[in-house]
Amino acid sequence: MVLGMYLLDREDGIWQETLANALQSLGYTPQAARQSIARATRAGLLDTERHGRRARMSLTREGIELLRDGEQRIFSFGEPWSWDGSWLLVSMRVPEAQRDARHRLRKRLGWMGFGSLGNGLWLAPHVDRESELATAIADEPAAEAWTFHARHGELGDPDELVRTAWNIDAMVASYESFVADFAQIRPSSPRESFTSTIALLIRWRIFPFVDPDLPPELLPKGWLRERAYSLFHDRYDRWSGPARAYVASLEPQAAGIGTLAVGRQEQR
Repeated sequence: MVLGMYLLDREDGIWQETLANALQSLGYTPQAARQSIARATRAGLLDTERHGRRARMSLTREGIELLRDGEQRIFSFGEPWSWDGSWLLVSMRVPEAQRDARHRLRKRLGWMGFGSLGNGLWLAPHVDRESELATAIADEPAAEAWTFHARHGELGDPDELVRTAWNIDAMVASYESFVADFAQIRPSSPRESFTSTIALLIRWRIFPFVDPDLPPELLPKGWLRERAYSLFHDRYDRWSGPARAYVASLEPQAAGIGTLAVGRQEQR
């Protein structure tokens, strides 16, 4: 979340100390902050440019692509859309011995809005994501898949179909919790705006994984996605400016005293 919010649009990068300070503001210890930065670097998301004994961090091309995709999905999720009644149906087969590949594909299918009907059969109301699915399958040579465009026939209850493919009750509870928590938060400083913004993004980014973004025709009673969507964007618009200002305030501090800045702020 911190990388996407504060490095995605900064070609000049950010000092490593500044990034570490920002992570410590979220509760990381100095060691954990350094380890987190090191992991992102090893994963190919961050580039390091040395300036004497100090380091300037910037996103790699892979990091930019990954974070842009995540940003687009997170901020567009929940927007109203129209459905023509078509389903994308996938029959997928992965050898039992390839459990890691199966786990990776299940995670990616969930991110794309697919729900499982069991026995390798997956369903999504988004037929336009077939090319994205094809990319995911191509990344796992052990997997085989067949796709179909389908419509609901005369048999079976559509509501029961939805509840078979997705845990609707858990989603309703998650939206209720999200609305209850963030409707009450009132940051009183730039630092609190920063921590609240990151908490908001972390909580909201879960929904594209668990909510298939069903069309209005299939939504159950008590669905709070529209209210949660409005709350998310309202709070982000209010908090992100002061939050960015807080991270910017760490930059000159890092140039002189490094990660001691956070500790001194905490003592005030």
